[in-house]
Amino acid sequence: MRVLFTTLASPTLLYFMTPLAWALRTAGHEVRVACEPDFVENVTNAGLTAVPIGPSAEEMDEDEDEDEDEEDGQVPPPYDAAVSPESVDWDHMLTGYREAVVGWHKLLNEDLIPDLVAFAQQWKPDLVIWEPGAYAAAVAAKASGAAHARILWCLDIFGVTREHYLRLKDQRPQADREDPLAEWLAEEAARHGAEYSEDMADGQFTIEQLPPSVQFHAKQLDYVSLRYTPYGGPASVPAWLWTQPERPRVALTLGLSLPAEQDRYAVNIQDIIDAIADLDIEIVATVDDSQRHTLGTIPDNVTVVPYVPLHHLAPTCSAIIHHAGAGTLATTTLYGVPQLALPWDFDEPLIAESLVKSGAGLMVPAAEATGASVRDNLVRLLNEPAFRQGAEQLRDEMLAMPSASQFVAQLEELAAKHRP
Repeated sequence: MRVLFTTLASPTLLYFMTPLAWALRTAGHEVRVACEPDFVENVTNAGLTAVPIGPSAEEMDEDEDEDEDEEDGQVPPPYDAAVSPESVDWDHMLTGYREAVVGWHKLLNEDLIPDLVAFAQQWKPDLVIWEPGAYAAAVAAKASGAAHARILWCLDIFGVTREHYLRLKDQRPQADREDPLAEWLAEEAARHGAEYSEDMADGQFTIEQLPPSVQFHAKQLDYVSLRYTPYGGPASVPAWLWTQPERPRVALTLGLSLPAEQDRYAVNIQDIIDAIADLDIEIVATVDDSQRHTLGTIPDNVTVVPYVPLHHLAPTCSAIIHHAGAGTLATTTLYGVPQLALPWDFDEPLIAESLVKSGAGLMVPAAEATGASVRDNLVRLLNEPAFRQGAEQLRDEMLAMPSASQFVAQLEELAAKHRP
């Protein structure tokens, strides 16, 4: 079987795909990863074969307009409908879809489509797997006759939003059913000799990697479960991680995206360190080099590093404080460690709420997180056995999901089922 993965140029998105791509290769399948030329090295560093598509960054006219009116920590329209469906109406969602399609999805995908379609028509993949923002892959799958599926790197805010939109659309008069996403994808499909179908918006099926207690699904879509395998790119294990700590170890890790995109974290790391450092614990804080200057005095029981593989750090921890990113939560969950989530935007608040409901952790919204509030919640995680029990139950949910190697056979069947 030939499998073509497609991702926009973000390391985090690639990380969610890499273990499955490895599993397919070791099972004897051919695998390619289509990406922008400037992202090729990320793919090849993961041991995978890259297919450059579209222009390089130097060739592109890069005026990426940020929405100046968008509030920090908010989910942009129309995807706020997934978070608060009762608060959005047709006009709100239609406007959001117009802006998201023209100002975001189309901008990121349209230059990739010609090359991706040409490669797919020549290579003839049996299955195309794409992350939710890589709509170019759906066009290529239709144009080449391949089955296609999304692989999630987040809660399925995209699918749930689409379900709300179609529900509202069906309630409109026949002459007033504008659908910017479908119209754009239909235009692209027609350009390459194919016809639009609704699966181009959400995949013929969706690969879910979070445990059932955390999942967030559209009712009308097909989901298949794959146990998350931690991967964060090339890394090494420092000597201080070879042995278990003498005191309870607490990790503080707040992700890669916000420092890269906005040159900051959503909380005051120094404030948190100062508030918890007098506890009888050892603290490991991963702080991006670009943010190291924001820290002042570092107490003796605190280790600050730019990066350490979380799947090596987590098993040594008694609790982990994080931003509620899906990959961080999934890795922490695999090792049965209680979690304190400090969510900021997009799906993070929903992930954190699910974490709390599962009994595996606590949350403080990043906008409200102070050193004192983090300390109070951390003390509960460390001292109340119920959180360890909840974390172990959530871990067991993940371990019941098929591993990547076990999942390959199911993927083969799904590809055969959905190929035209």
